[in-house]
Amino acid sequence: MKLVVSSSELLKAILTVSKAIPAKATEAILEDYLFSLTGSVLEITASDMEITLRTELTVTSTEEEGRIAVPARQMTDLLKELPDQPLTISTKGENSFECAWASGASTLPYFNPDDYPQIQTAGADAVTVEIPSDTLAEGISSTIYASSDEDSRPIMNSIFFDIKPDITTLVASDLQKLICYNSEEVKAAADASFILNKRHAAVIRSILGKENVPVTVTFDNKTAVFKFGQTTVISCLVVGKYPDYKTIIPQNNSNILRINRLQLLNTVRRIAVCSPKASNHIKFDFTPGSIEVSAQDLGFEIAAHEKIACQYDGDDLTIGFKSTHIIEILSNLSCEEVVMKFADKRRSALILPSEEEAASEKVFGIVMPIMVR
Repeated sequence: MKLVVSSSELLKAILTVSKAIPAKATEAILEDYLFSLTGSVLEITASDMEITLRTELTVTSTEEEGRIAVPARQMTDLLKELPDQPLTISTKGENSFECAWASGASTLPYFNPDDYPQIQTAGADAVTVEIPSDTLAEGISSTIYASSDEDSRPIMNSIFFDIKPDITTLVASDLQKLICYNSEEVKAAADASFILNKRHAAVIRSILGKENVPVTVTFDNKTAVFKFGQTTVISCLVVGKYPDYKTIIPQNNSNILRINRLQLLNTVRRIAVCSPKASNHIKFDFTPGSIEVSAQDLGFEIAAHEKIACQYDGDDLTIGFKSTHIIEILSNLSCEEVVMKFADKRRSALILPSEEEAASEKVFGIVMPIMVR
């Protein structure tokens, strides 16, 4: 293999795929980037066997095609220290290659590319949909925080893509709170779905470009392939059945609160300082025209309460929540005003942007109440 490439372009490409290099590799070869040069196109692959990242860049010139596996850490560290300039990469013998620049050169080992594992992609029966990149990034950002952090429950440690002919919904839940993100821009010929690991979703979000390019998603029951621009992400899907989230969306909510999002968020943050550290419980007392938020930790003999004016239509109601859930949902909404809808103190509450700002429920949250004394 011998090629000339811009050092900055090569660094940009390997940083894109470097997120798939495992911290502790099960196989030594997975600590390497796989370089494959065909014509003037250099394909770079990194994988931990659960997620694979692949990108392509056009090199300045090519003298000899080939494939080598190069040490990821040393290659990345070297490129970070080089100013932008032409870089000549050429193999020397059977186990080393040289990176030469204007004033110097570095010799590094390379490894047999045939030892790099074969990456499984979606099968012949796969479904293909297109998602605008900004929609995919917004959908992941709007839901990922609501998924569980327990690795022992992989289905809840994920984002569920529920694809229908007329609308697609991204869902994440830890069974205490649930967030749904709806998009009419993603449609399919028939119902389809897949469950994407939250770590893989975070990687996809981090490398999506700012340009609104279409992301082609091809998936079967085991693997999803995301293609956008020169980048491909291959993700092993979570296998299992996602809970029927639609059954827990509260209906017939007769008690409705309308309030400035930041005002409520800041109030909850202040009051939560005095909530029990183990439970983070806070209490909402609703009366027409006002809401009082309070918390008490009997163990440390501390308490706090704050009353704020609001638009509340409904019966007098006392309901408890875990403060961290309310803070997370309000922090991840971008609207000026939110609406909270309740049936009673025992059933889950619905939180969504006000109807004036969102004609449809593009994104909404559901939070389970707790019993309060």
